Amino acid sequence: MATIKFNDVTKAFDNGKITVIPGLSLEIKDKEFVVLVGPSGCGKSTTLRMIAGLEDITSGELFIDDKKVNNIPPKDRDIAMVFQSYALYPHMSVYKNMAFALKLKKMPKTEIDEKVRWAAKILDIEPYLDRKPRALSGGQRQRVALGRAMVRNPKVFLLDEPLSNLDAKLRTEMRSQITMLHKRLETTFVYVTHDQTEAMTMADRIVVMDKGVIQQFDTPQKLYSEPANMFVAGFIGSPQMNFIDAAVVEEKGALKARFCGFSVNIPKDKAKYMKEYIGKDIVIGIRPEHIFSAGEAEVKNKAPITVSVEIAEMTGSETNVYFELGGKRHIARIKAEERINQGDLLKLYIDENEIRYFDKETTLAI
Repeated sequence: MATIKFNDVTKAFDNGKITVIPGLSLEIKDKEFVVLVGPSGCGKSTTLRMIAGLEDITSGELFIDDKKVNNIPPKDRDIAMVFQSYALYPHMSVYKNMAFALKLKKMPKTEIDEKVRWAAKILDIEPYLDRKPRALSGGQRQRVALGRAMVRNPKVFLLDEPLSNLDAKLRTEMRSQITMLHKRLETTFVYVTHDQTEAMTMADRIVVMDKGVIQQFDTPQKLYSEPANMFVAGFIGSPQMNFIDAAVVEEKGALKARFCGFSVNIPKDKAKYMKEYIGKDIVIGIRPEHIFSAGEAEVKNKAPITVSVEIAEMTGSETNVYFELGGKRHIARIKAEERINQGDLLKLYIDENEIRYFDKETTLAI
């Protein structure tokens, strides 16, 4: 068992003057892959460092494997941490880097050799065991750092933005390797990143944080399709969700959301929650991939809008179309079936079933 549980944990710096984690309650299940995600300064790395014991807890309780670890030093927590900087010993070979922690434990040489070669085989770094870190690529160095953690057979793996120093191709490659590694080791993984694509592709569940507060803790699919508030809706998804100010009106017994001279029908299953908003301002959210061009496949319950194209970015099979509504720039991601130019008047269709509605004052989902 390697559950991790925070009970109302706070973290403050500068003698309590600056609180970065105001009261964190969170439970990570055994063998789960959980990603902490959020903008810079949201508290995700501080949370990870508290699990590792590298940051003291100001108040509250932290349990690992049902054991309170507030005052237990890092070396006794049975965790392994992988950093973005690799933190390899430059004067040691790959083999010696991976074996170092086991030698400190005075483990027999044959057992050390067995563990190092086992990890090297899984990570496909057997040919590099005699090399020094400087002779390796970034991706190879990160695999060595993972191998050094693996040989210790910890209860918990903590990974702090381990892929941020790699190029885009290597990041994609390493994402899949780390995901497969988790499935193979069946150990609890806690992973910190600012990259929501990493979070969505790797995690069993994601913790979305802002200013030290958990905004939502859920599966990737739930975060994408049922965001709890505008922060989560805007953070998850790339390009991010469009937010448009609108007003709820009733016409012939049906509810609509009106904005910028256009309107969308509010589906019946959502309308029952929207009656109290009739005559009030709300915010509607629509993802770029849920806005279609006239040439695309038929969309049921579609609402037409006509926009002037400000920028058209060709990305291969798709085109990102930027346009202005209500004084704000918005974006549609449409199939690249036709040539679109700046200044074109373009008819687009919004999928009414995919619109999300938010309270303008609280920013919470309706």
